[in-house]
Amino acid sequence: MSALAWAVLHKEERGLSRRVLWLAALLALTGCATTPDADVTAVIATSAPGPVSAGTPTVLAAESCRVLDGRADARCTPGALNPDITQDTIHSTICAPGWIDTVTPPASYGTALKLQQMRDFGETGSPLNYKEDHLIPLSIGGAPRDPHNLFPQPTAKTTEKEDLEDHLYKAVCSGQMTLTAAQATMRHDWTH
Repeated sequence: MSALAWAVLHKEERGLSRRVLWLAALLALTGCATTPDADVTAVIATSAPGPVSAGTPTVLAAESCRVLDGRADARCTPGALNPDITQDTIHSTICAPGWIDTVTPPASYGTALKLQQMRDFGETGSPLNYKEDHLIPLSIGGAPRDPHNLFPQPTAKTTEKEDLEDHLYKAVCSGQMTLTAAQATMRHDWTH
């Protein structure tokens, strides 16, 4: 085990959950991070376009896209970032009380996109059993309206993902993890 992985795993006493630490150690061991607070922007770089306008939702041609065990298909939902959120702006944006309400898309947008993506992704269940979810949560700088950051997640998987999102948000706002490391964690297979 590298010195970095050891150091990351031993940060547990600072309040990070074992799951968050394991994901950080995995990033370190796979070469995605070189220090515990490394900027892993390269890991989360994407060719996805910027935020989509408030008009009709659009998605990639998704004939072969699927939602697998509650996870977004990375080919169709690679994640997209809010360009206004950087490490320097977190205390006036994501960490500021009430900020998330200022960027959350209206339910009508999410519902229309969920129905479209369910058709595109071949999801045949009831729309009531799905939540249109942000791969990279708004709470850690995910793009609010970009279809590359949204997917129809089965509601049975939402609690597990929301628990991890909450840990990452707290770690970023307390300075225990960089914004880009938290975003990379959600881009990777967060279910493991």
